[in-house]
Amino acid sequence: MGATGGIADFDALRRAMAENSEEPEGPARNARAEQLLAEAEKLNIPLAVVEALGHQLKVYNYSSEKDKMFVPFARLLRLWDERPGDFDEYETHSLYWVFKWMSAGMLDQPHIPLASIEKWLGEMEHRYRLAGHSERAVRSAEFSVAAHVGDFPRAERAYAAWLAADRDRMADCHACELHGQGGWQLRNGRDAEALELWRPVLEGEYSCAHEPHTVLASSLVPLLRLGRTDEARAHHLRGFRLVRPMESMRGAYADHVEFCALTGNEARGLELLAERPAYFTDAGQPRSRMDFLAVVTLLMDRLTGLGLGEQRVPGPAGRAWSAAELAGHARAEALELAARFDARNGTSYVGDRVRERMDQRPLADQLPLGVRAARTAPAGPLAPVVRAPAQEPPSLSELLAEARRLSDTLQPHALEAWAAVAEAVEGTEVDAYVRAEVADHTAMGRGPEGAELFEHAAELYARAGDEGEAIAARARAAYVRALAGEVDVATAAIGEPYDRILALYADEATGVRQTASVLMSRARILMRRVHERSEGALEAEQAVRELLALVGGRGGSDVRLVSRAAEGRAMLAELAEHAGDGERAAELFRQASAQFVGAELPWFAVEYEVRVAALAHEQGDMAEAERALRAALEHGGPHVEAVGRAQLHLQLAEVLGGRGAAEEAAEHALQAAHWADEAGESATLGAWARHQLGGLLLRQGRFAEAAEVLESALADLSAETHGDGAVVQTQWWLGDCLSELGEHHAAAERRLQAAEIARHWPEQHDHATLAHLAAESLGNAGLAAEADRAYARAGELWRAMGNVHFLVRSLRARAWLALRTEAGTAGARRLMTAAVTECESALTGLRDAAARERLTGELGHTHRQFGDLLARSVPEDAQDAAIQDAFEAALAETTAAIAVFAGLGADGLHSRTGAELAAGWLEADLSRPADAAARARAVLDAYRDADPEDDTVRARRAEARQLLEPAQA
Repeated sequence: MGATGGIADFDALRRAMAENSEEPEGPARNARAEQLLAEAEKLNIPLAVVEALGHQLKVYNYSSEKDKMFVPFARLLRLWDERPGDFDEYETHSLYWVFKWMSAGMLDQPHIPLASIEKWLGEMEHRYRLAGHSERAVRSAEFSVAAHVGDFPRAERAYAAWLAADRDRMADCHACELHGQGGWQLRNGRDAEALELWRPVLEGEYSCAHEPHTVLASSLVPLLRLGRTDEARAHHLRGFRLVRPMESMRGAYADHVEFCALTGNEARGLELLAERPAYFTDAGQPRSRMDFLAVVTLLMDRLTGLGLGEQRVPGPAGRAWSAAELAGHARAEALELAARFDARNGTSYVGDRVRERMDQRPLADQLPLGVRAARTAPAGPLAPVVRAPAQEPPSLSELLAEARRLSDTLQPHALEAWAAVAEAVEGTEVDAYVRAEVADHTAMGRGPEGAELFEHAAELYARAGDEGEAIAARARAAYVRALAGEVDVATAAIGEPYDRILALYADEATGVRQTASVLMSRARILMRRVHERSEGALEAEQAVRELLALVGGRGGSDVRLVSRAAEGRAMLAELAEHAGDGERAAELFRQASAQFVGAELPWFAVEYEVRVAALAHEQGDMAEAERALRAALEHGGPHVEAVGRAQLHLQLAEVLGGRGAAEEAAEHALQAAHWADEAGESATLGAWARHQLGGLLLRQGRFAEAAEVLESALADLSAETHGDGAVVQTQWWLGDCLSELGEHHAAAERRLQAAEIARHWPEQHDHATLAHLAAESLGNAGLAAEADRAYARAGELWRAMGNVHFLVRSLRARAWLALRTEAGTAGARRLMTAAVTECESALTGLRDAAARERLTGELGHTHRQFGDLLARSVPEDAQDAAIQDAFEAALAETTAAIAVFAGLGADGLHSRTGAELAAGWLEADLSRPADAAARARAVLDAYRDADPEDDTVRARRAEARQLLEPAQA
């Protein structure tokens, strides 16, 4: 700062502008740019004003205040016309570059007449021609104007001219050009062609400040339309992470809200709106505000259509909004803006497209995303059922026939059918048998609370003259008492029905169905005693075998009897498992499952396949566990409750992940998270599923998606519910993701948080590793002092555990950091010397050959890094003598590394030759060409008989020949 308290000189101004450029987009950064322009004007340096105006224009362009950029540009253009000599080469290039921003910016402002925009295009073309630039950027700008107003013939001509013109320094980057070209394919209904054009951007071949951000957003709807939902999900998670911190990207943000509205993720769409309240009202770029309000309308209409019109939703500040209210408000605002554009353009094209966007229909009922999102449950059916006038509600006889059919064939919705019968008979006169059936099936739906109703059903059956069913109902009453924990009462109660049914059956006074029902109730009661008290196994087995003797071979087409036989086999399986015979238990469960599947009752097989999977897991037979879990999912289909589906998918994900099938495992973890959310278990089972999913995505290198999922998991994971190990692992994985994404400061925070939890564990390896990783992230974030402290902490832990390798690595890392801190070269030398000493001390007396070889390699690498550090520590302004001394010291350390690696024989060959070449270059820098050549020949000799296709061999030979060139000249 100068004496006036402002910017002291041009260098200070440039530093301040560079710092401001790194700040988040938004009004605060813009205001700072305005202050810096005022400071620049005080310096009385024309170029300072030019650069400050350029900086101001740039921050306006990348913000919600785009409408402000026209003023600094007009001033820059006037300065250029008056005194072009005040512009250096970079600012001259920048001036012409932002001509394109002006074209796009004018289109975004409906108050700027179309004639003015056309005049500007002519001005741009004229100036570009005079400056010798290609017309590629001009034709691109013309295409944008024509496409915006809906003049398709002109747009096609400009598009062709754009692509035909030469690329030069004024052309947009490849990524931005491909985005625009793909967008044109999209407008013409060519989704696949658009995605193919965007592929190089999506795959990372081309990128820039705003790409692949916008391409990822633009790809969402076409991917959905093409049915490529997995890619759409991935692009949403990856793309939204890029867009979220960038205030200027309201249009791309709107694409993500639209995606949520079209995929049954309305709840996530509301979360996105809540993150950006200013987007409702920021007026600096009307076109992106119109796009945003259009998708807000789409989302709110979707909620209203689901019966949630009265739900509170995020909206413009100053009042509370319901979905229905915001739908009307956003629609009116979007259409008013569209009308202004159409009035300016003289067409209806913008309004037509906005209406089309607002009125889209969902493209998926619900696309699971992996991140937590509550299901937006409809208040009623999506579309009310309208009966034809002549169609009457089903009669009682029809309802009764359907209920009997469903229960006789053991279909999943039988109890609902009987509930409809119960409602129909209420207040009417029906015979005792029907009332008995209604009471019987109502009791079945009450579980342990159904005993008294079963007794009532028994009385009604007896009154109707069906003593066999009356006895079976009493047996069911006894069984549900066992379910309620009254095993002794149930055991006593089943005796009399059991004796009576056998007597009736012997006299042919009742059928096998009723008899089997009573025998099954008795077997179930006795099995409860085994499970709860570990007693009576022999009596239970006898009861089961008596049941099987009765129904064995009698089933045929009677699925009830087949069901009894299958359940009996499952009971024998449970008894075998109770006795410790896991193999026999698994085989019997498989037989029970097969019987149910054979009877076309696969949903009953699910439980038994799950039991097989658990037994296989215990026995280490993961292939069988996988088969059984797949079978359970296949057999259960839509009949398994949401929480059961979540558990099955999660178990299968863990098995698949264990055998390395990370991609398929991730699909199942995704489904597990989805079904956990559906079941209302987001904070428990859902968090665990997201934890697993994030780890599996990380293993596939899908770092942005994994980070989104893991952050979502952390919102619910807790040490109390999931264990602190799960919390630490999630933080750890998230830190790895953030590190790969270049978000080093955030990665350090996650790793430090995980290390703090692990600090309290008895085993300290994880604590040390996390501290070490956190130090690495801090260093990459430019926080050298903080990184040094973290490495020192890790080093203390490694020393305490006797882990010399990582102790040495922490010392080496600290040495490199010292060059960036006050410790300087002297501190770096001390730390690297300490690393050498630690290695040498640990080698003393070490007898284990393998451990000695590994540690010898660590010593060699330490000497090698010591040499590199010394060579690179020489200041740019150092005197020749200081440079000579540093290089001599570096050569000594590198020579020591060569000797150590040589002692490792073939295992140290590549490390030795790498060090030999480094020493050769040092010899050359020290003006010793003969010594440098000797080292190069030593490398070539070392690889005389090596595989010429080996990449390392080829690279070392090439470098050695390069080192020899001066000696051969």
